[in-house]
Amino acid sequence: MANDADLVAHIETLGAKLGEARTSISARFIGQQRVVDLTLTALICGGHAVLIGLPGLGKTRLVDTLSTVMGLDGNRIQFTPDLMPADILGSEVLETTNDGSRAFRFIEGPVFCQLLMADEINRASPRTQSALLQAMQEKEVTIAGQHRPLGVPFHVLATQNPIEQEGTYPLPEAQLDRFLVQIDVPYPDRDTEKDILIATTGVEEAMSTAVFTAQELLDAQTVLRRMPVGENIVEMILDLVRACRPDDATAPDIIRQSVSWGPGPRAAQALMLTVRAAALLDGRLAPSAEDIRTMAVPVLEHRMALSFAARARGESIQGIINQVADQITAVSAAA
Repeated sequence: MANDADLVAHIETLGAKLGEARTSISARFIGQQRVVDLTLTALICGGHAVLIGLPGLGKTRLVDTLSTVMGLDGNRIQFTPDLMPADILGSEVLETTNDGSRAFRFIEGPVFCQLLMADEINRASPRTQSALLQAMQEKEVTIAGQHRPLGVPFHVLATQNPIEQEGTYPLPEAQLDRFLVQIDVPYPDRDTEKDILIATTGVEEAMSTAVFTAQELLDAQTVLRRMPVGENIVEMILDLVRACRPDDATAPDIIRQSVSWGPGPRAAQALMLTVRAAALLDGRLAPSAEDIRTMAVPVLEHRMALSFAARARGESIQGIINQVADQITAVSAAA
């Protein structure tokens, strides 16, 4: 019982601290609470996120603010077609010392940090994009046969522009699967845009303050993984992920007819973590079926692909996911 009471206290303390973080972030990234919550979700789950939105919607500003609020050492890489893997990872250089001897010295690239912003990640070539595969999965890189650990914790927040496809290279499925969530950044509503206009065109702008340290974020990730998840929630997660695979026996007709390929086991792992984060941000001690509905699109959208026929019919992957999630949660609730 003592351990349960301690866990409840830790969860409540973490929830209050996350509330402070949301307030601090909102000082510079006005409105768009859904976007803020999903980005915080990625960090407290120990994962990565890709933010997709038009230019000027504050994606870079959000990542920079998160670096401050979460107490993380951040770096930014502007991805371009001529960017090379060594520009991300670093390289060895041959140096001559004062006594005339020569030795190789490794110069770290910007990936050696705790929060890496990969700005317009789809503008780099597949060769350069692949430089992040090992870093995102194993939190280390191998250079010249030597394993080099990255920052602790290590997170990648990538951005993409969804409309400008000239000179871009779509991310491969293996890399998309490494992102815990995909975050769509929409236009702000009128009231929010008015607040942004007033706040950003004066002499001074509001500043965010640090709420977490890197160690406190690591502790938060541990607390999140200790949060209880009911057996019915686990079963619903499995039912949803498996139902989104067109070759699975449980897949509904809309999946079989409209989806080319579905999510792998990482999707179930991501849902298991993110529903806990959704409950935590809402001030609850355990996730519910509604949290599965909330996190279904951000977790599954980039792990599925529409068939050519479905695209021709004008269907959307978001609509299909929501329809299947509603069916799964309704059946589980009835049972």
